[in-house]
Amino acid sequence: QVQLVESGGGLVQAGGSLRLSCAASGRTFNSYAMGWFRQTPGKEREFVAAINWNGGSATYADSVKGRFTISRDNANAKNTVSLQMNSLKPEDTAVYYCAASTQYSGSDHRGAYEYNYWGQGTQVTVSS
Repeated sequence: QVQLVESGGGLVQAGGSLRLSCAASGRTFNSYAMGWFRQTPGKEREFVAAINWNGGSATYADSVKGRFTISRDNANAKNTVSLQMNSLKPEDTAVYYCAASTQYSGSDHRGAYEYNYWGQGTQVTVSS
């Protein structure tokens, strides 16, 4: 079992920055892949970024590449994954979800079906 709790969402103006964090507990953190997804009303959950088990590789959606950075801290029992979001645009507005894939350790997993644990989500709103 893995429990995930996100924090850091909020309201920001276009061009601004936000940092999302996700605290994980339960299963050994440095053994599985982590990802961030987002969802807007009426749409399917969309892949944003993923990171492998040790933070050595990451994958990004084309829409956020160069603006968002995913990272993880496996040390000192912090067990957190973060998403630094810069140059935010109104189209980035969504509920952002942290996800864990205990069946995979790599970063090349973009499908929501590949993740078996999810956080409760945090709202990010970017005003124009």
